[in-house]
Amino acid sequence: MTRSAAPALVLASGSAARLNVLRNAGIDPEVVVSGVDETCDDSLDTRSMVAILAERKAVAVASMRPQALVLGCDSMLDLDQEPLGKPASAEQAIAFWHRLAGRQAKLYTGHCLIDGRNGRQLTRVATTTVRFGSPTDSELVAYAATGEPLALAGAFSIEGRGSAFIEGIDGDASNVIGLSMPLLRHMLAEVDIAITDLWRQSAS
Repeated sequence: MTRSAAPALVLASGSAARLNVLRNAGIDPEVVVSGVDETCDDSLDTRSMVAILAERKAVAVASMRPQALVLGCDSMLDLDQEPLGKPASAEQAIAFWHRLAGRQAKLYTGHCLIDGRNGRQLTRVATTTVRFGSPTDSELVAYAATGEPLALAGAFSIEGRGSAFIEGIDGDASNVIGLSMPLLRHMLAEVDIAITDLWRQSAS
């Protein structure tokens, strides 16, 4: 039996980090920013929030690219059952770090995959435990001043400048960056697409 060609992948996110995860894995998606409202019911737990927001993004973009394979994602850090999204200011980023220093927290990323050819929709959540170091106050002020943590859920990254303040992780590293490649592979398999079918063609 001949396998049908995989549809074009559309990333429903403006995150440069997520795009880089895919590109580094050999996949060059189209990027369409959903523009959806990202507020959520505060009574929901963090895991539920990221799943709902990932679905909201994917559904919005799927309506614009009806024949595509659309992937929506959303990430939040959970500390003491409280979601920490992107800090609104350098001061808030420092405040986040004062709470995180020397502790561990869970990074949740919701993934919603919609196959526009048949309307199949899957939502899954990946979890990675992050162990935080204890940067000094002067280090935190300098880090916040770079602007890097303001674009990141939980005000941290395992890449770039923030990597020096992360002691380790338990789980999938790509999930911490914003998109779990192992989970994506499994989700694609559920809709009968091999991840290798999405790889860019090697230059001849």
